[in-house]
Amino acid sequence: MGNMMTVGNAETSVHAYVSDPAGTPRGGLVVVHEVWGLVEHTKNVADRFAAEGYLVVAPDLLSGAGGTADLTGELQEAAFDPQQRSNAQPRLRKHMAPMRSPEYAKHAVAVLRACFDHLEGVPGLAGRVAATGFCLGGTYTFSLAVAEPRLRAAVPFYGHAEFRDAELQAINCPVLAFYGEQDAALMEELPGLKSRMRAAGVDFEAVVYPSTGHAFFNDTNRYTYNAEAATDAWTRTLAFLERGLTAKLSTMRDGSPA
Repeated sequence: MGNMMTVGNAETSVHAYVSDPAGTPRGGLVVVHEVWGLVEHTKNVADRFAAEGYLVVAPDLLSGAGGTADLTGELQEAAFDPQQRSNAQPRLRKHMAPMRSPEYAKHAVAVLRACFDHLEGVPGLAGRVAATGFCLGGTYTFSLAVAEPRLRAAVPFYGHAEFRDAELQAINCPVLAFYGEQDAALMEELPGLKSRMRAAGVDFEAVVYPSTGHAFFNDTNRYTYNAEAATDAWTRTLAFLERGLTAKLSTMRDGSPA
């Protein structure tokens, strides 16, 4: 359904998977991949959103950090397999090291804003662009919400939100965040994040799935996928986007203020 293309400009460009809906788009959506990169699973998720009527841009944030699909596919299997996990840890740390630098974070946000601008520039989509992402992509979905006040909705899946209070106050859209109860690090952070989001005046909803861990939405990961949680999160995400984007279209067509 989709194709790879270059998105952005001479200053900030990125290879991205772009998936088009069959008819007039209901809205635009930036989809941000897991730490494993722009693999087939992410493209499949982009296509699923396109089948629901959204024009989707899924950028490749990993290639510039030295990742390859073959390596990360193998490493993902080892990282979640209880029998291989300890041996995989040194390789996993090496894989993730470039993505932990401030320079990478700055570049990644610039790339996501370029993808956002691309969608905003499509006729009929201005004011109707949202973002979602998973794992690393969940973290950068929060980052895009902080950096881009025109974003209409954000749906981070099991991402970190390590921002100062003033940064959280810059979020100008509703946020629907998903977590697995067994994802210990994020569960430890969540109560404080809820409190800080509330203080910042952000419309923030957190959904936690019992007996579920990290990466529960990834149906290619036999160790983490939870079909019940993934199905419920998908249904909630579509309803959230419907409210945030297509309801926006109705308002604009009525001629009333955005």
